[in-house]
Amino acid sequence: MEASPERVFKVLREFAQSMLSLSFNLGGLLAGTVLTLNLEVLSVSPWAVVLFPCILSIRGAIGGLFSGRLSTALHLGTINTSYTKNTRSFYQLFSSVVVLALLGSILMSSVTVLLGAFLWNATLKDFLEMLVVTVGTMGLSLVFLSPVTVGVSFLAFKHGFNPDVVTYPVTSTAADIVVTLCYVSLLKGFFSGGFGGYVVGLIDVIFLVTALYLALNNRNADEFVKTVREFLLTLIIVTFIVNVTGLLLREIRESVGDRPEIYMVYPALIDTIGDVGSIVGSTATTKLFMGTIRPSLSSMRNHLTEVSISWTASIVMFTIYFASAFAAYGAEVQINPSSFLGEVLATNLIAVSFMVVLVYFVAVLTFKKAWDPDNFVIPIESSIADAVTTVSLLIALLTIP
Repeated sequence: MEASPERVFKVLREFAQSMLSLSFNLGGLLAGTVLTLNLEVLSVSPWAVVLFPCILSIRGAIGGLFSGRLSTALHLGTINTSYTKNTRSFYQLFSSVVVLALLGSILMSSVTVLLGAFLWNATLKDFLEMLVVTVGTMGLSLVFLSPVTVGVSFLAFKHGFNPDVVTYPVTSTAADIVVTLCYVSLLKGFFSGGFGGYVVGLIDVIFLVTALYLALNNRNADEFVKTVREFLLTLIIVTFIVNVTGLLLREIRESVGDRPEIYMVYPALIDTIGDVGSIVGSTATTKLFMGTIRPSLSSMRNHLTEVSISWTASIVMFTIYFASAFAAYGAEVQINPSSFLGEVLATNLIAVSFMVVLVYFVAVLTFKKAWDPDNFVIPIESSIADAVTTVSLLIALLTIP
């Protein structure tokens, strides 16, 4: 059956929005470049390289909660696009994000030190160092990223874009850059001692006091309590998953060494896979709430357009990442272009095919249980996406000659 002009226009419009959203992941190459230029910082302690993708993932999960809830609430009208006078739901959502960031820092450091006790004889001193750096990184990144998330979602909605498609992809890229800069800077500052250590400590104290104040101030607010309670389960699951990601990155480093082209594209790869999952998951949750698809796995056939569009856009972006890294390091380290392109595209094929099924399953399952899918879908998929992308990359690196 021939597609109508309206249908073709809609598909092209969605593809353009997906490409626009995913094009911001080019900023992930900047995060990768920062990481590549500071690889020695990841050697200051055995936990430094493991904790890096953990912080990216936890921050991504919490950012996913924030952007997903904002997008759905804008569609439903429970949050408006005012920067100064918004609804009670908006302020409770923001407060929960701050509190969850602190809880995430504590959980992440605790699980990492437990795993580290078996793998590299981590000590209580390691735990305290991890906690200081993690809390500081999460707190400082919130200062920069919260206004970006709010601004992007409000502007997208005001100008007729779908915030489900635009918000998380744009803000997740900004998060990768900001978190990488914060993490590298705080690692350097903390281990340099003296003034740098005092600055990191001050950031920690300010973040801790702010989170405690917001928790006490909203302890009887139903929406705040519900969000924190529901997301805590997600946060615990995510914390274990992201530590697997960190250990996998450690394995990549031990297996292939410090290949600069791999570290340059790594943040962009995990970012893009997470963004594809967020687009598929966020558009699915909105459709579920609006009643345009049924809460069953068989209804996924009515969502294949969004899947195909976002997947195609991701393949285009992966090809651009390959070209950029090859241009930057091809001559310097004598990269085999066909092998490197094969590694990048194989990573996409493995990771996206897994993630699409996963996010749809989570969206349907949580909706059927009368939970808020926005508290689960993007946070879970963003952290699993990092692990799945890292596993896919490791498989590609070890199997493609």
